[in-house]
Amino acid sequence: MTDKIKKIVIPVAGYGTRFLPFTKSIPKEMLPIIDRPVIQYIVEEAVAAGIEEVILITGYSKRAIEDYFDYNLELEYLLDGKGKTAEKKLIRDISDIAKFIYVRQKEQLGTGHALLQVKELINDEPFMVVSGDDIWQGSPSRLELLRDTYHKYQAPTLLTLERSNPTDYDKYGYVKTGEQLDDKTWTVTDFIEKPGQAHAHMVDQATFIGYVLTPDIFPLLENLQPGKGGEIWMTDAIHQLARQRQVVAVNGGHLNYYDCGNKMDYLKAVTEFGLKREDIGEEFRNYLKNLNL
Repeated sequence: MTDKIKKIVIPVAGYGTRFLPFTKSIPKEMLPIIDRPVIQYIVEEAVAAGIEEVILITGYSKRAIEDYFDYNLELEYLLDGKGKTAEKKLIRDISDIAKFIYVRQKEQLGTGHALLQVKELINDEPFMVVSGDDIWQGSPSRLELLRDTYHKYQAPTLLTLERSNPTDYDKYGYVKTGEQLDDKTWTVTDFIEKPGQAHAHMVDQATFIGYVLTPDIFPLLENLQPGKGGEIWMTDAIHQLARQRQVVAVNGGHLNYYDCGNKMDYLKAVTEFGLKREDIGEEFRNYLKNLNL
């Protein structure tokens, strides 16, 4: 098995019901953060971490994502005619940033079922899996942290954060950690999807769909029985994997995390990214200062 991580899998087939009616026709992954959609931030982070192939697991009404990363020759011709070479380069660079592969998940039967759709594209190599609506900021980046931890321990790697609010146990998967390997890395002994407050004592750190996995996850997924909600969960397969080989959790406490499928987090992302912009940041900051709150 090759050691280099060249592929990332991004499931984007979900309906995004928390943003209805907007997501009735436009994917939640296309929600704009100023002038770029959420999915672009994720792809750019992946490429900066060495990813060459972006595999998007799509579903009904997700065509806008494919179109976004495709060439738009008509628009390029229009920009050429108006002498807008910088704008033309901007949209062409988006398409050329990586190799894009699209796989349709015809039924939404869980995150594990989604991952099974790309089994034949992975071959015998490690790969990353991330959510299509989460933005993370910090140095090293989320994906650099996952990549480097995988290389260090040669083990499937999960990104974790400290989350202990009572409602969090119904929102995230959680791991139980074992041996501490370094100042932010532990072995994983258990992995439970949304354990609930009643089982909070059984787990340590919350996880998100931010993983480096290896091909031995696929036989486990294929033999997995449906779990919570009658769905096939990646969580359950990784739990089994941790019983067979070393799986590690690396804490990303230095990172800023925005769940852009959540209205409040989305507003925070738009505000904070806007304030950091060189072109509008100062004007936007002055506007916020003058609001009568």
